[in-house]
Amino acid sequence: MRFQIFILCLLMMVVVLPVGRVTAQDGGPLRIEITEGVIEPLPFALPVFEAETADAGNLAAQISQVVAADLLGTGLFREIPANAFIGGVSSFAAPVQYADWKAINAQALITGAASVQGGQLNVKFRLYDVFSGAEMGSGLQFTGTPDGWRRMAHKVADAVYSRITGEGAYFDSRVVYVAETGPKDARQKRLAVMDYDGANVQYLTGSDSIVLAPRFSPDGRRVLYTSYETGFPRIYVLDIASVQRRALESQEGTMSFAPRFAPDGERIVFSLSQGGNTDIYAMNVAGGQAVRLTSAPSIETAPSFSPDGTQIVFESDRSGSQQLYIMPATGGEARRISFGPGRYGTPVWSPRGDLVAFTKQNSGRFHIGVMRTDGAEERLLTASFLDEGPTWAPNGRVIMFTRETQGAGGRSSLYSVDITGRNLRPVRTPEGGSDPSWSPLQE
Repeated sequence: MRFQIFILCLLMMVVVLPVGRVTAQDGGPLRIEITEGVIEPLPFALPVFEAETADAGNLAAQISQVVAADLLGTGLFREIPANAFIGGVSSFAAPVQYADWKAINAQALITGAASVQGGQLNVKFRLYDVFSGAEMGSGLQFTGTPDGWRRMAHKVADAVYSRITGEGAYFDSRVVYVAETGPKDARQKRLAVMDYDGANVQYLTGSDSIVLAPRFSPDGRRVLYTSYETGFPRIYVLDIASVQRRALESQEGTMSFAPRFAPDGERIVFSLSQGGNTDIYAMNVAGGQAVRLTSAPSIETAPSFSPDGTQIVFESDRSGSQQLYIMPATGGEARRISFGPGRYGTPVWSPRGDLVAFTKQNSGRFHIGVMRTDGAEERLLTASFLDEGPTWAPNGRVIMFTRETQGAGGRSSLYSVDITGRNLRPVRTPEGGSDPSWSPLQE
């Protein structure tokens, strides 16, 4: 299994917030409060956006659908169907008839409009707290080319989500992953990048060699990954816009793998194996001499920086089994943070800095979990035949990972789960997928 072969395990980063209740009564602010327990999804109404120009009709409808899908996918919202509406929205500028929406128990109302003028698509929206009878924040407008309509829809959903939950946005982001086709014993793999919800898939490499563990740069413009095209694992850096790539320098007779960017985007950390020993090294992504950070007669791999760049979490079997450790970013003494039963790997630091996500194997089952950076409050979010390789959404509320089904015809797929362990759901891809890495929000 990949988890048992250290060079195949890796990740990315975010935080833990529990899940909670909705408040929106007697003029109080509409807000999903994140607390322990099972949440009652907030009911919202989203009339189809108005088409203010004749050629914006299809786009307005598609944008409305994506906004609704984004919100529903969080598990925090429930859409009231259009056939339940008592009234409607005659135009974007018309005053809201709050009584009509209260009658169907809509707590939030989202209205919007789209127009195409001079080859540019304009999308605007407003969010209303129905029970307090007031607009939540000021309306926003986004402008771009018509083929960028999905991004504008994600931006609308991000604004709605953030205003109601108080959480950071994450819909307008992308995921790089390994697209897999063919039978298990002859599986072809190539790098692909897609919107967070599986749309707009773009292939970045061919399938003529094995590729592993793609990792986004902090600005979302480059990807580090490991390729076996020379017969040995070697690290490459690829520019997404141009799809141009280059190999990072490696010494003769060595194998380099498990790369990850530092928060500054200028340095990388990775594992290098030579002479039967595997240690963690750091170097400038532009080139130069690699600096050794660990020195132990054990396997040290899957390094991940803390958000401030001062520490690195990694996995090691120096204690006799795979466990998680944290050391200064310059190397030095490491402290162990995992102490539960089983083996731990593929640690990834949360963007907020207070959590580490990981893969755990125990009693024949694999889990995706999170813990505090001192090892406290371990929480297992999933359990299956094989779950591995977590990556954090930009806002720290959702983790994406690889799940593989059992048997000779086993298939790898991408899944996501809320950091409370709720809302486990598959992420659609055209074929099998593994090794996801979530980008920051797009600019």
